[in-house]
Amino acid sequence: MEAIEAMLSRRSVRGFVTDRMPDQELIDTIIKAGTYAPNGMGRQSAIIVEVSNKAVRDRLSTLNAEVLGSKTDPFYGAPVVLIVLADKSFANHVYDGSLVMGNLLNAANAVGLGSCWIHRAREIFDSEEGKQMLKDWGVDGQFEGIGFCALGYPKAKPKEAAPRKANFVYHVQ
Repeated sequence: MEAIEAMLSRRSVRGFVTDRMPDQELIDTIIKAGTYAPNGMGRQSAIIVEVSNKAVRDRLSTLNAEVLGSKTDPFYGAPVVLIVLADKSFANHVYDGSLVMGNLLNAANAVGLGSCWIHRAREIFDSEEGKQMLKDWGVDGQFEGIGFCALGYPKAKPKEAAPRKANFVYHVQ
């Protein structure tokens, strides 16, 4: 898929095939695209944590739902969750991590997978349990959770894009 086509056709997926794990090669391709996102001064403040272990993924889902005040799965059944965190010591860390998230979402579409940006990573990894998870995973440093990229095969074909709003773009010549 061409890059522009991938960006124009990407949609958030809110229903995944729960029992079909994407091939690791596809996941690795998506992650690699995330690592090439633009970043402030080339400092690469963001990191990506791949979670494909069902027990860990389910615990993250529970923690996320608690922050949301819900009992449903905020990851919509996605079998893989990519966590984007960014080093708080860099002034642009939130922007850097957001660009990584954008690359992950667009790359997922380009390789035929569905994705959705799920919030509340900051709250989870600010908690004691979240900090312990990072430590257990070998993630050392002061990181802020930027987002979760829920990833997998969509249950249904995503809807077409809504028309773009009026006055989305202003031209100054």
